[in-house]
Amino acid sequence: MRPTLVKLENSVALLAMAGIIALPLAEIVLRKWFATGIPGAAPFAQHLTMWVGMLGAAIAARDGKLLSLATGEFLAHSKSAHFAKVVAAVIGAGATTIFAVGAVNLVKLDRADGAEIAAGVPVWVADLVLPFAFIMIAARLVWNASTSWLWRGVTVLGPIAGYWLATHPELLDGQPVWPALGIIIGASLLGAPIFVLLGGAAAVLFMAQGSKPTVLMITAYQELTGSAGLATIPLFTLAGYLLAEGKSSERLLRMFRALVGWMPGGTAVASAALCAFFTLLTGGSGVTILALGGLLLPALLKDGYRERFSIGMLTSAGSLGLLFPMSLPLILYAIIANIAMEDLFIGGLLPGALMLAMLAAYGIREGLKFGAARPPFVPSEAAAALWSAKWEIGLPIVVITALLGGYATPVESAALAALYSFIMQRFVHRDLPTTGDVVRVAADSVGLVGGVLVILAVAVGLTNYMVNAQVPDALIAWTTSHVESPLMFLLALNAFLLVVGMIMDIFSAIVVVVPLISGVAAAYGIHPVHLGIIFVANLELGYLTPPLGLNLLLASVRFKRPALDVMRAAMPMLIILTIGVLLITYIPWLTLAPLEWFGRGQ
Repeated sequence: MRPTLVKLENSVALLAMAGIIALPLAEIVLRKWFATGIPGAAPFAQHLTMWVGMLGAAIAARDGKLLSLATGEFLAHSKSAHFAKVVAAVIGAGATTIFAVGAVNLVKLDRADGAEIAAGVPVWVADLVLPFAFIMIAARLVWNASTSWLWRGVTVLGPIAGYWLATHPELLDGQPVWPALGIIIGASLLGAPIFVLLGGAAAVLFMAQGSKPTVLMITAYQELTGSAGLATIPLFTLAGYLLAEGKSSERLLRMFRALVGWMPGGTAVASAALCAFFTLLTGGSGVTILALGGLLLPALLKDGYRERFSIGMLTSAGSLGLLFPMSLPLILYAIIANIAMEDLFIGGLLPGALMLAMLAAYGIREGLKFGAARPPFVPSEAAAALWSAKWEIGLPIVVITALLGGYATPVESAALAALYSFIMQRFVHRDLPTTGDVVRVAADSVGLVGGVLVILAVAVGLTNYMVNAQVPDALIAWTTSHVESPLMFLLALNAFLLVVGMIMDIFSAIVVVVPLISGVAAAYGIHPVHLGIIFVANLELGYLTPPLGLNLLLASVRFKRPALDVMRAAMPMLIILTIGVLLITYIPWLTLAPLEWFGRGQ
């Protein structure tokens, strides 16, 4: 039964993903040659995105890959790991059961309402994925809590309590919320998924006001189906995962080494550039460290670089690509902040290049100081390496040309990226020689997408609660009355985001924090695109901040070194990149000048 369910989940999720790809591509063709389109294409694509996101969340729960706070990763290697996991699962499964009950009620409401998506397809049919996904997530949190049936039985208390609260919301009506919020926060620190922290807090706050969990699911549905740009997240993620599979990394490393290997620190520079390229495509620096660490560390050591430097360079370079076009954090920020995606792509060009150049300069210094190997520049090898990597180089060129040239919308550009990557890896290079390989990689990408979109779905309820409670207005009033200078505000923002980036993954931080700080920044006259680049750059730095920076923990696992050794290795790079973040923060020209060059300045 379980393999059948796994196959069914993967198949439906991938069919939904195929629909998200096919509809925008068909729109391009029909608009270009027939001056028409597909009736209902946009709402169907939006609802398919919801299916991909929710089924992806169920798949992520199945594989134990739901996003959690960095404290959970830290505790995973402690002696109390089993106890922490069980407690986190009890609360997590309980909160998820509340969401499931609210989702069932949403299906009933929409069925009674009789609303349609388009072409006679009722909304309630699309809603069915919400209760199914939350039920599966709750069940898998219970199952994965322990290998012991006794402790799994204990964990079942979570769903029982969650169901009781969801069907008797009056139990919390008018009651103090801090005890329940404290329990949820404690469970998140122990490793419960971040969507449990955000959605659970929202559910408690709503029920304390007399509302039912259905309210939270209504806002989740609206968020997952209300933005046409949301489909870019699964599409670009799929493109990145397809490209990261196989030998693309080897072709690109060969190209970078052929072009810059002759210069001092050439292999270090090539490694930094390769990490940046892969991070912008996969959306996560941790993925880059895990995927490329085994390739790049031996290459650096072979060319004479110190082990400490090499580990520090790869740990740091893993986050460099987050400011470049097609970066998933930039896409999500644009959706949350309601900014044109193209503007953020353009605004991140110089800041991203600055951060990469500063780290590369440190690599050059290392190469000069310790006499690292410098293979001679061979024009024929450079030409051959460029030709070998031409398809990989072509991907961002095709996407950015289509997007900035006005030939395609962001969603259509993302669909082009997914189709391009599929053709390249399946039929050109044949790094994915069978359809089964494509399905496997696509399922992995859907898991990451689900981990992000389920956070977005439930966090919007918390955001709405804070807006209704006038929390952003109060934050603006307090900040402007206590901080007079925009420069001091930016410095305080740098420090705040550094802490946020250390304990929270970048996607969760964007969903939670952006609605709170955007109004405050506007009160100080901070350009919204500049704020977005500052935000992502600071969170990029948070990945390296001891003791809980995610890159530090993942590098410790990948390179089999104590976390303290990795922290020491990355410290010089952390200092260098901190300087870069301060330059990005206090020199708005770096972000805003490219907007003027491309005629998008305000």
